[in-house]
Amino acid sequence: MAQALRQEDFDSVRVRDGAGLRFEVADEVARLGCTKALVLSTPQQCDLALEICEALGDAAAGVYSKAAMHTPVDVTEDVLSHLSLSGADCLVAVGGGSTVGLGKALAYRTGLPQITIPTTYAGSEATPILGQTENGVKTTLTDAKVLPSVILYDPELVATLPVGMTVTSGLNAMAHAAEALYAENRTPETTNLAIQGLKDLAQGMPKVVQAPDDLDARALTQRGAWACGTVLGRVGMALHHKLCHTLGGTFDLPHADTHAIILPHAIAYNARAVAEELAPITEVLGGENAGRALYDFGKSLGAPLALKSLGITEADLDHAADLAVQKPYPNPQPVTREDIRALLQSAWAGNVPAF
Repeated sequence: MAQALRQEDFDSVRVRDGAGLRFEVADEVARLGCTKALVLSTPQQCDLALEICEALGDAAAGVYSKAAMHTPVDVTEDVLSHLSLSGADCLVAVGGGSTVGLGKALAYRTGLPQITIPTTYAGSEATPILGQTENGVKTTLTDAKVLPSVILYDPELVATLPVGMTVTSGLNAMAHAAEALYAENRTPETTNLAIQGLKDLAQGMPKVVQAPDDLDARALTQRGAWACGTVLGRVGMALHHKLCHTLGGTFDLPHADTHAIILPHAIAYNARAVAEELAPITEVLGGENAGRALYDFGKSLGAPLALKSLGITEADLDHAADLAVQKPYPNPQPVTREDIRALLQSAWAGNVPAF
C-alpha cells in the first residue's frame, strides 16, 4: 500500500553534483551523524565500491557486491546478515538501478540512512518507490523510508558508462517524464519538471554519444535524469511502466533495455487519447507523433529496438499480454488484451510503433 508522501519528504533529500564528488563521501557520512557505512554494488562494479571504501577510510564497514536486477528479495535477505555483522549504521549505494534498489530495500527494512552515488541515468535514486521481485513476480511500494538521505551526482562516474548503456539508461529516464505528462495526479510543477528532464536528456544524450568523456554533457544528462526521477516519485505511472515491470520481472530482461524498447510503443498507444498532453515530446524531439518521435530518437542513438534481441521469444508474448492486463490500473487509453498483444508483437519485432 502506498504511503502518503509530503513535500518535506522530498525536500529533506540532500542533492549535490560535481566532478570528483564521490571522494567526499566520508564527509557526508559524518554529516549524517554516522560512523560506519556498508558499501553496496553489483559484481561488475566491485572495483568502484572498493574505491568508495578507500575514500571512506575508517568509516568503511565493508562491501556487499551482489546487487542484482529487479531487486530479488533473496538477495536483500542475504545482505541483512552481512549488515548486522558489519556494524554499519548507514549505507552507501554506488551504481545503477540494481544497486540503488538494494539500498532502498535495506533502508525499508532497517530504517538506516543511505547515501546514493548513481552511475547511470535511471533516476530511481530520486524516488520513494521500491520495486522487488520474489518468485518471478515484481511488486512495488511507495514509502518515504526508501528515499536516500543524500544523492551525489559525479559526472566522472558516468563518463565511463558505455555508450549503449548510456542510451538505454537515458531512455529509461525519459520514460518517467513521458508518462508524467498524462498522469492522473499531474500538476503544473510536475509537468514542468518532466519537460525540463526531457529537454536536458534530448540535448545531452547525442553529445554524450559523440563524445562520451564530455563532462559538461554528462552533467547535463545527470540533471535530466534527476528531474525525470523526481517526477516519477511524485505522480503515478501507467501502461509503459506496467509493461516493463511485467516483462522484466517475468522474463528477467535487462531493465533499461526493456524500457528503451517499449517506450515508443506505449506512448504511441496512449497518444490516441492524450495527444495534446504528449505534445511536449514532439516539441522537444520533432515530428508529429510522440511515439514515432521517441522511436526515431532512440534509433538515431543506436538504442535496441526489438524485444527479440533480449531473448524473449514470440511464444512468450501471449503470456506477457495476459499478465499485463491483470489488475486494472489507470491509463488514458483503454487497455484491452488484443491491443496489448498487438503492441507487444510490434515491440518484439522492432517495428515502427503501430498505433
